[in-house]
Amino acid sequence: MDVVDVIFTYFCLLLVCTLVISPTSATSGALSTVYSWDQERANMDSQTVAFLSSLNLPPVQAHSLRTKLAGEPDLEAFLAAKDYNEASLTSLACLVARMALGATSVDLEPVDQNETDNVSTIVKIVRFFKTKFAIRSGGHSPNPGWSSIDNQGVLIDLQRLKDITISEDKKVVSLGPGGRWGDVFEDLDPHGISVIGGRIPQVGVAGLILGADGSITNANAQQNPDLFWALKGGGPNFGIVTRFDLYTIPVHKIWYQVAIYTTDQVPTILDAFAQWQENGAGDLKSTVALIIGIETATVGLIYSEPTEKPAAFDPFYGIHATTVAVPPTNGTVLSLTQILGTTFSNVPQRHDYRGAATKVDAQLYKQVYTFWKEQALAVHQATGGNMTFTLQPIPLNLVKQGQAKGGNPLGLPEIDHQWWTTLVDWQNAKDDAIVRAAPIATSEKWKELGQQRDSYVPFLFMNDGSRDQSPLSLYGSDNLAKLRAVSHKYDQSQLFQTLQNNGFLLSRVE
Repeated sequence: MDVVDVIFTYFCLLLVCTLVISPTSATSGALSTVYSWDQERANMDSQTVAFLSSLNLPPVQAHSLRTKLAGEPDLEAFLAAKDYNEASLTSLACLVARMALGATSVDLEPVDQNETDNVSTIVKIVRFFKTKFAIRSGGHSPNPGWSSIDNQGVLIDLQRLKDITISEDKKVVSLGPGGRWGDVFEDLDPHGISVIGGRIPQVGVAGLILGADGSITNANAQQNPDLFWALKGGGPNFGIVTRFDLYTIPVHKIWYQVAIYTTDQVPTILDAFAQWQENGAGDLKSTVALIIGIETATVGLIYSEPTEKPAAFDPFYGIHATTVAVPPTNGTVLSLTQILGTTFSNVPQRHDYRGAATKVDAQLYKQVYTFWKEQALAVHQATGGNMTFTLQPIPLNLVKQGQAKGGNPLGLPEIDHQWWTTLVDWQNAKDDAIVRAAPIATSEKWKELGQQRDSYVPFLFMNDGSRDQSPLSLYGSDNLAKLRAVSHKYDQSQLFQTLQNNGFLLSRVE
């Protein structure tokens, strides 16, 4: 089954207007008027001719566009590689999108569906006008410009691409990139199935794949396998994904508990976490969620079937919790997700996050935590900002599963290890440098102490990467070279390297 396909809507924010492509294309219906395209062709630049032809528009729309573009001074200057007004050209791209897709297809409010050909048209318009663009799905990244654009350009917002479709045999679920994981689990719950996805319900599904020339492409282990490989960790370098097909897993009812501890207990908790990684994690049904804040530490124990007090979590049972937020419960994936959703604030704030990776090493965990705690408390006292210290377990089985299902470019070591991350929240822009200095120093401390103890893993999970970090550079030279080859194959004009506003781009890796 295809891993990705192109359906639904794009919401375009340009310099002077907001456009949303609606499901009803104005290019449909009987058309009887005939215009002399040959005569008009003779009076237009060949690049414009090729561009208009690529849109495959009926005569009425094609004639209207040709009439509008003829004699546009900034377009002529742009095509002649002369000085032109960028704002004017961006506005022209906006107008072309409106005219090409029709007045009934371009609205001021988001809509729910769209035709594949309309999506392709948007990419072709951006490509022809060489307009800066950004892509937003769930808006997960707080990095400036990754999913936003503040100057002339186009914002392609995928948040209405959120259909959830389950195959008849319930073995595959198809997701739009604009969906939220909470909605996914809610839809799957009545069917008694789940998928590997985000643990926080507000987080977006996210996505990517539309060929940069506007062609529609599918990628899986059998069809375009090189692109499939690259997409699994290669970032926003190849296209715009509009659908994911995920294998479901027969997991519905699970066991879990959530307990709160004091920060004085953190060293003991980190010892227990490392013991579980070394022993209990061998039980593949077990996992641990560990989030340490400035004032408390939260430990979630999760077992993927109903049970009572799984032995895998023995290292944690002897640690007295100050509060049992969620007692041992045989519930469902959905019920746990809903609980987790109540623990995160929706208050608008400034955000940053950061990542690092190491081998299983309790002593290293405790050393870096001590360093982080001092930094985090100083930032909190100076700015009111808060940050977390989170260890995300990566068992060897997870690495092997990724290799077995088409592979990926991540270059992960074949060992149990962990991905550290921190989520940082604060209020005032004037405090940006002060606040960000703490996680930056902590990531450097992970590397410094980790190398001293032969525990450092040169890897950075892209979803935890901050604006100044470079996850792609850590994938290894061979994988990086292959990613660049795939990028040139499917994006021959390198649109996603030269016009995309920001992001972890291959063109920025030295």
